[in-house]
Amino acid sequence: MAWRSSTTPLDRVFASLVYLIPLYDGIVYGRFLFAQFPFLNYLQYPLIPLAIVYGLIPFGLGSLVVFIALFIGVVRNEKIPHFIRFNAMQAILISILLSLIGLIYSFILQPIVQGFIAEVLFNTIFLGVLATVGYSVVQSVRGRYAEMPLISEASYLQTR
Repeated sequence: MAWRSSTTPLDRVFASLVYLIPLYDGIVYGRFLFAQFPFLNYLQYPLIPLAIVYGLIPFGLGSLVVFIALFIGVVRNEKIPHFIRFNAMQAILISILLSLIGLIYSFILQPIVQGFIAEVLFNTIFLGVLATVGYSVVQSVRGRYAEMPLISEASYLQTR
C-alpha cells in the first residue's frame, strides 16, 4: 500500500534502520538460540552502534531517550516523509510491546516459568521479533508499508 507519495531510496534506508531498535530490544530473548546456534550471533553486529548510543546515556535511560527523540523528532515531524514516520512509529510500538512482555515475564512468569518452558517461550518471542523485523525491513526496502494487525493501524493513527 502506498499512502501519501512515492518513496526515495534514502527514505527506504531510513525506514529500514528504525527496525534496529525492536531487534535490539528483542535480542535478549535469543540467548538460548545463540547458545545452540553460534552463527546467529552475527545478528548482533548491526546493533553495535545502537548499543553504543544506549550506553552513552547514563542510568540505563538510553532506550527512553531514543524513544522520546524518535517520537518527537521523527513521528511528530510533518516535514519528514510519511513513509519514514509510519515505520518509526511501528518500530516504537514493537519495542513497547517487547517491554511489556519483559515486564510481564519479570513480575508474573519468572517465578512460575523456568527451565524448558522458559526456553521455549524466549525462543518463540525471539523468532517472532526476528520475523516481524525481517518482514518490516523487506517491505521498507521495497518501498511498501509493512502491514501488521493492530500495530499498523495504531501507527497510521499516530502519523496522520
